[in-house]
Amino acid sequence: MPSPRLRHEAIFLLVFALDLVNMFIATVAYPALAAELHADVGVLAWVGTAYMLGLSMVIPLAPWLAARCGERRLLLVALLLFALAAALAGAAPGIGWLLGWRLLQGLAGGLLIPVAQAAAYRQCSPDQRGALTRRILLVALLVPALAPALGGLLVQWLSWRGVLWASLPLALAAMGLVLAWMPADGERTAPRLQAYALATAMSALGVLLLALTWLGEPGHRIAGAVLLLLALVLATAHLRHARRQAQPLLRWSLLSHRGLRLAMLVYLAVPGVFIGSQLASTLQLHQAGFSAARIGALMLPWALASALAITGSRRLLARFGPGAVLRGGMLLQASGLLLMALLPQPSFALAALLFALMGAGGSLCSSTAQTLAFHGVEAEALGDASALWNLNRQLSFCLGTAAIALLLALAMQWLPARATGLALGLAAFLTLLPMALLRRAQPLTLAQPENA
Repeated sequence: MPSPRLRHEAIFLLVFALDLVNMFIATVAYPALAAELHADVGVLAWVGTAYMLGLSMVIPLAPWLAARCGERRLLLVALLLFALAAALAGAAPGIGWLLGWRLLQGLAGGLLIPVAQAAAYRQCSPDQRGALTRRILLVALLVPALAPALGGLLVQWLSWRGVLWASLPLALAAMGLVLAWMPADGERTAPRLQAYALATAMSALGVLLLALTWLGEPGHRIAGAVLLLLALVLATAHLRHARRQAQPLLRWSLLSHRGLRLAMLVYLAVPGVFIGSQLASTLQLHQAGFSAARIGALMLPWALASALAITGSRRLLARFGPGAVLRGGMLLQASGLLLMALLPQPSFALAALLFALMGAGGSLCSSTAQTLAFHGVEAEALGDASALWNLNRQLSFCLGTAAIALLLALAMQWLPARATGLALGLAAFLTLLPMALLRRAQPLTLAQPENA
């Protein structure tokens, strides 16, 4: 029988893989979905957005529900809802039903990851958290690479419905592990639910996600800007209320922990910007004559370099410290993006090298950021820290995609011949922004918690 630490790690990694499969496998089914359900491209985008919307909106509630209901019970209920929504999404008779069930899946998934992650990190001693971080990042590397290939086979064998049912076996396996390996919930104490804080937090996140989606669409930018202002107003109201509470819904005071604060910024500027930059790099490579298959094949050197960076990050952190590793990772990714911008007609070998630079740099930053985020956080605060980290993770991908899409659209209006290169150059600049915090006199180490 595995140790309690390994049991909780296995549960979290399976839950994390479940979430990634659900996010990345559906895209290959879009053409079949469009044909059968008569949906246009704008509506199809909401198959992914609806899931992300539910995921982001419910994360603020996860720590309170875990304290109120118990982690084991909450995970079982969330997994059951997730599996039910997956089954119903695959059987949806129309696009409206499909989007509704995807939203429910997101609501369930938003409860799974923060709770399972907090439970896993709580079982680790400070020196064991780095190893868990590397396993998390390997899952984050492998699943997005394998899920689309599996989805393509399922579309051929079963139709798009089989793609949406693909997460069912993982959900059932996770339920089995929770039942077999997680101890029964003990005595529970939870503060009173703050309805105003919950309403403003969920509304701000939902409106922000919608605003970011619309800002990237030419026909909705004014509405997106209005919604962005509304999201800022709601977020301000939530933060002002939180300052007056002894036990706020989300413990924003944890951002005084320098490691968590820096890790969240790094995730925004490095993985988030890379995801956003893929639209510009894909367009540029297509203009250079690359086929879709050759563009897709460039993710292989990216994945290989990422895997090498993740496996080597422990030695690099021990030898050089997190500050130096972060600087090196940011410089590698920024170099890949900048060279891609300056060389619009690369050979396949050169493009593969540039993607390898981005993979190595991004993964060095991701692994270091994940380690920094929870280093020195007290066990009783891990649930709140996990909620903040996962909120930031979801928003990083949305912000990065929206920011680069907006920059690309503006560049196409002003400098259409150099639009993709300009967008990639600005992405390289955004990648380097966290270096401003690393230039502070106070050294960044993993020896002890650091607070600003």
